[in-house]
Amino acid sequence: MTDNSYEQARFNMVEQQVRPWEVMDQRVLEVMQELPRENFVSDEYKGLAYADIQVPLANGHHMLKPVIVGRLLQALNIQPTDTILEIGTGSGYVTACLASLGKQVTSIEIDNDIATQAAKNLATLDLDNITLQVGDAIHSIPDNAPFDVIAVTANIPECTNILPKELNDGGRLFIITGESPNMAAQLITRIHGDNFRTETLFETEVETLESIPEKEAFSF
Repeated sequence: MTDNSYEQARFNMVEQQVRPWEVMDQRVLEVMQELPRENFVSDEYKGLAYADIQVPLANGHHMLKPVIVGRLLQALNIQPTDTILEIGTGSGYVTACLASLGKQVTSIEIDNDIATQAAKNLATLDLDNITLQVGDAIHSIPDNAPFDVIAVTANIPECTNILPKELNDGGRLFIITGESPNMAAQLITRIHGDNFRTETLFETEVETLESIPEKEAFSF
């Protein structure tokens, strides 16, 4: 594909996928219109960079669909002064979106191969407010907590008590809970102290975070 073809595909993604999925935040639409998503896709899948699918990454992982990225960014209502924790760097595309909207992003990826590729992908852009780490963020919160925003880019069947408590007052957490086929995206807001508000945003289905053990199947 040519640069013009990617530009047209990016426009179509925003206008035909993201906007119709009730994403009306102009800042979010502009970021998704500007960022070259093809930079975060391997050569064999570049033609699918803007498709309404979960594009494959290394080791059986996948990118979030563009529509989910749009709803995630809109729900978090990221401000230019916000500090952000991303759990699950993946391709680095969501990381770049978060960094374009907020002040500072700490992104943690448990898979070293994926983290290495994400760093290369992000290096193609002029973003200097991202810190990448390899590790298990669910069980080891970074030292620079608390955060204004936490974005979890994979499913956690049950939201742990740890993550909401790593928010500043007024902070927002995006998380996808439940089990297949009944997963739902939620926004948890820390009102003040131990007072939290939880909103269910939409139903979806994504892969489960790698550090979450699978439940053992019943045997009879």
